Amino acid sequence: MFAVVDILGQQFKVTEKKKYYVPRLKEDADTEITFDKILLYGDDNSTKVGNPLVSGMKVTAKVIGHMKDNKILVFKKKRRTGYQKSNGHRQHLSQIEILKIG
Repeated sequence: MFAVVDILGQQFKVTEKKKYYVPRLKEDADTEITFDKILLYGDDNSTKVGNPLVSGMKVTAKVIGHMKDNKILVFKKKRRTGYQKSNGHRQHLSQIEILKIG
């Protein structure tokens, strides 16, 4: 069984008992949250497609912790002018575990 969930404007295909990295959530670690924006739901027998959302469905997840992703380097250069600029950032993420789909 799987579901496509909208979490903070990004879509994730999730299954039960799996862990995912999502954009930073406001909730503290070790709290349960519920996502109700389900775009698609599927199991062995059938598939439900939302228009735009599947009604009556929700996904329950547990926030495991918050962290930062690896550093992304952005390097800009213009040839023959001596212009070079290096910049980078680390994205803030939350790790969640899907407890129940239904």
